[in-house]
Amino acid sequence: AYQGRAALVVRPATTEEVAAVVRLCHDAGVALVPQGGNTGLCGGSIPDSSGRQVVLSLTRMKRIREIDLANETITVEAGVILQQLQEAASQAGRLFPLSLGAEGSCTVGGNLATNAGGTAVLRYGNMRELTLGLEVVLPDGRVWHGLRGLRKDNTGYDLKHLFIGSEGTLGIITAAVLKLFPGPHSTGTAWVALPTPQAAVDLIGHVRSLCADRLTGFEMMSRQSLEFVLDHVAGCSDPLQGPHPWYALIELRDTVPDAPLDLLLESGLGHAFETGWVIDAVIASNQTQAAALWALREGISEAQNHEGPSLKHDISVPVSQIPAFIERTDSALQQAFPGVRIVSYGHMGDGNLHYNISKPLGHADAPFKAQEQAIMQVIYQMTSAFNGSISAEHGLGQAKPDAAAHFKDPLEIELMRAIKHTLDPTGLMNPGKVFATGLE
Repeated sequence: AYQGRAALVVRPATTEEVAAVVRLCHDAGVALVPQGGNTGLCGGSIPDSSGRQVVLSLTRMKRIREIDLANETITVEAGVILQQLQEAASQAGRLFPLSLGAEGSCTVGGNLATNAGGTAVLRYGNMRELTLGLEVVLPDGRVWHGLRGLRKDNTGYDLKHLFIGSEGTLGIITAAVLKLFPGPHSTGTAWVALPTPQAAVDLIGHVRSLCADRLTGFEMMSRQSLEFVLDHVAGCSDPLQGPHPWYALIELRDTVPDAPLDLLLESGLGHAFETGWVIDAVIASNQTQAAALWALREGISEAQNHEGPSLKHDISVPVSQIPAFIERTDSALQQAFPGVRIVSYGHMGDGNLHYNISKPLGHADAPFKAQEQAIMQVIYQMTSAFNGSISAEHGLGQAKPDAAAHFKDPLEIELMRAIKHTLDPTGLMNPGKVFATGLE
């Protein structure tokens, strides 16, 4: 989706080498584009077409510096792949809970730069909540040594939060101190058919009250989402008899071996059947079946690509407003663009919907792609009407700065711009990202 030309690519292996490169670029007035696993969906790690920007790849910075079991922390460099971080935590008998589709290739630095979320935010929070300290190379080449594994530090502004989610526009994150958690020893997974999105809201409230923090995942998806997976992902099959309008994938975890999680699921779903929130359900009897259920959810994005151009939107609204948002936005889109196929799915527990649009059956690609901006306007206008966000977990990159400038409070943009100017007065850190042209 995004292309650019770099003057060169530098691949430093240490923080000192990163700082040296940044100082050289600062003194020469050369823009830098930090890059990790390059799995982002908004073009944040891609240089412009000028051929004058330097791509700074952090993929050689892949050391796990320390595991502190007493403090429940792990200190890692920015180029560590998320799956490697998960495995290192597991080998130490702990859990690092961030989990997302690109975990086999995305890096910790990119996860931090975009404040990644994923499927376990409901229980553990996104990357911002999982981070205690950072090491950052500032735009002039100085290094902020903020690798403190402290859970309490009220000595002024919490600077790490400036850099988490900033997409490399304020500095380059080179390492982080991250939280660890006790590893789960029991898991319960259920696939549930629902009549409406409102039933999902009612069900998650009930499961939460019954299971408390054992509830680690609650993913909702439309029938259209599942049909694309069944059509295009090898080895997938419908777990239930007959089609249903909506589905939820529920996961419980416990640190206690042989915890009665299936009984908790059966109890919760039994009540849900009685109230009409659930039409049908199946509970995985082993890890293989659980993995097959998760494959249905995780295969949606890739499956949709087989249906032609996919207009993908990563929005969030309050959980209580998800049903009304879906109803009103679906209606507005079908009225303005008859026949479009709406692939609606996401992290129900934190209000994050991936609200994606595919062309009507039998239609050509080009006319559909020509409507991209008009379709986006309908979705973003509706998101704004529900006091939501046009980017829940993917960031702004170069895809959404103009939309952010339009839909965010002008005072918020002014404050963000002031922070950018204070830390990066020459505008050399990942220019063209986050801010609309002229607002950096």
